[in-house]
Amino acid sequence: MTNDSPADVVSVEDYLARGGKLSVPDNASPRYRAELLRLMSSFVDSELAGSAGFADSINWAPGIQERIAASRIVLEKADHAGRVLDLMGDFGTDKARYNQVHHWSERVARNAKFDPQQRQGGDMRLSVFHYPLEDWTDAVVMNVLMGLATGIQLKELVQCSYAPLADVLRQIAPREQRHMELGLEGLGHIVATDGGRERARACVAYWRPRVAETFGAAKSERFERLQRMGLRHRANETLQAAWQTAVSGQLARLALA
Repeated sequence: MTNDSPADVVSVEDYLARGGKLSVPDNASPRYRAELLRLMSSFVDSELAGSAGFADSINWAPGIQERIAASRIVLEKADHAGRVLDLMGDFGTDKARYNQVHHWSERVARNAKFDPQQRQGGDMRLSVFHYPLEDWTDAVVMNVLMGLATGIQLKELVQCSYAPLADVLRQIAPREQRHMELGLEGLGHIVATDGGRERARACVAYWRPRVAETFGAAKSERFERLQRMGLRHRANETLQAAWQTAVSGQLARLALA
């Protein structure tokens, strides 16, 4: 099926609903293309914004090893964005213009309020990446909490019905896992310092609800639509519950609960 006649669209959607996979853009219906591009754009924009926002933490790092870890995170997140952007290029996205659209390091005020379900600033980054980092502890805590969320979200997305995206995300997932582990190592050092645990607790209180919002609304109609297309499988609230459990376990281990 390579055209978008009504019969073809129905048959493609039935195929996807039964667990089928697509391997090339030509077989995608307009609705599927739109949802897939939105999903990929959110990932690319979040990785670019995360990389740019974390760059300042390189100079906040308390030692050489921490500086190396921060640099690695900044580099690899930009690389991950590039890999998925290449897939978007197959759908006609102008890759050359992509990096000219925004200053990815731009942030709102620390205490700004906005609807996390509404896109801000003209790009598709997750809402958490609109908020600024304050210092090394703040950056490490955010990296841990968001890293745990990313791990859960990637386990969901590597099952998606667009096989090229699933393959790329499968390659990315171990590196994102390592970013989170580097954050846990750094957080362990922080809580062992004078005043470190108190500062870390304050950062957890700030970032935890903002990271929770990245899972989206419960009982989401959009989730149901993506599920029918094979782009999603587990509900937003199920993923967030898994994340909350993982976060609580890590915080308890570090006496930050």
